Amino acid sequence: MNSREDKLNAFGRLLDVMDELREKCPWDKKQTMESLRHLTIEETYELCDAILDDNMDEVKKELGDLLLHMVFYAKIGSERKSFDIADVLNGICDKLIFRHPHIYGDIEVQNEEEVKQNWEKLKLKEKGDVTSVLEGVPNALPALVKATRIQDKVRGVGFDWPNKKMVWSKVLEELEEFEAEVERHNIQEMQAEYGDVLFSLVNYARHLNINPEDALERTNKKFKARFQAMEHLILSDKKRLTEMTLDEMDVYWEIAKKQMNS
Repeated sequence: MNSREDKLNAFGRLLDVMDELREKCPWDKKQTMESLRHLTIEETYELCDAILDDNMDEVKKELGDLLLHMVFYAKIGSERKSFDIADVLNGICDKLIFRHPHIYGDIEVQNEEEVKQNWEKLKLKEKGDVTSVLEGVPNALPALVKATRIQDKVRGVGFDWPNKKMVWSKVLEELEEFEAEVERHNIQEMQAEYGDVLFSLVNYARHLNINPEDALERTNKKFKARFQAMEHLILSDKKRLTEMTLDEMDVYWEIAKKQMNS
């Protein structure tokens, strides 16, 4: 592995390359924080995919892409005389030290849960006039991720079910309420109750230390791979998917499932 000096030199090299590109490259010169924003989101999702695939080469590449974006934003910030990369790095260091008093202060903690609770309390103290623990949850987050963050936030101040059994009871309760609205064929209420079911399932996943976003994405990938394997089998038999019945497709689905599990 690289030495600390090598790491610092590599970071300095990236700063030098960024300065040169910003000065000489027509595309890089034209970029703004707003124009980079959607690209940063794409790069973040690509990193997430690499992590779920446990592809360390791709993780390394995507981390590089994201680091480039961070340096790019800092470069633009320095041009606007708002902040530079040193301000960014010192800011996060100061924040980490402040929020880890059990490491840098005299606070004692017994476990990870106490660390998380202290983190949320210190975060509120740090922000001063913030009136809600939920103000730090971005509105633009995808709904499933947002539900997880909301529940993490309120848990940090002690607003949580004491055990997973009680959470599961709440899931069952929400399912009953959803089924009742389905029987009434009330679309608006069905949607509301379905949202409650999903929210309670996210809560239950959290109590089981399961990340619901990761779990759903793994299922998405599994379904996609199986469906494409099924399509390949159907094409190999010179049949058309659009001309088959559901029962016929299900036969190929089961074959594809067995092949992928073997």
